Amino acid sequence: MPEEKERYDFWTKYKRFATTEILLYVIMVVGIILGIIIFS
Repeated sequence: MPEEKERYDFWTKYKRFATTEILLYVIMVVGIILGIIIFS
C-alpha cells in the first residue's frame, strides 16, 4: 500500500497549495471589482 500513502501526501501538499492559490485569486478578483466600482 505505498502507492496509497504517496497519493495522500500529494493531495495534502496540493490542497495546501490550492488553498493559497484560491486565496490569492479571490483577493485579486475582489481588488479588481473594487477598482471597477471606485473608478466607474
